[in-house]
Amino acid sequence: ALNKLEPNVPVNVSELRELGIAYWKMDADTFSYPVKSVPWDPSEAADPRLMNIRDHRGYSYADIITVHPDHLPGYADKVKSFFEEHIHDAEEIRYIISGSGFFDLRSKDDKWIRVHVKKGDLMTLPEGIYHRFTVDEADMIHAMRLFVGQPIWTPFNRPCEEHASRKKFVEEFLEEKKEE
Repeated sequence: ALNKLEPNVPVNVSELRELGIAYWKMDADTFSYPVKSVPWDPSEAADPRLMNIRDHRGYSYADIITVHPDHLPGYADKVKSFFEEHIHDAEEIRYIISGSGFFDLRSKDDKWIRVHVKKGDLMTLPEGIYHRFTVDEADMIHAMRLFVGQPIWTPFNRPCEEHASRKKFVEEFLEEKKEE
């Protein structure tokens, strides 16, 4: 089951930008990456566009994983934990090298927005946004995770309204800006 709204409710790019989502379409066919590399040195990137994004945004650490029963130990438990609604205390960056999956994000009115990420998509989620992830019916995604500095990969499951990262997200993206 795709676990999607019926009927589908499309969301436009400006709505995603208003939530702090950034997106680039990358060339995932020309450059090759290992199935798994934890860590992977992002300075080894051969793709000039990826190098530019890396340098501009300050990404200094990366890893590459494949979410598939043959490549991820404890696959069922991992996929279940990814689907638990949570936030992170840092920006989440995913470059989809191959395969596909779904990021579910909370809209400004706390409804789910489903983003189908596919080969070549590079997407960032801002610190503090409620989200979850799952593979799609293909049951495989090969992704690069990029970080500023050493990752401390801790999900904070909902509810966590008092968490500093959630407060930062609410202030930056959800609260109405007052005219001065």
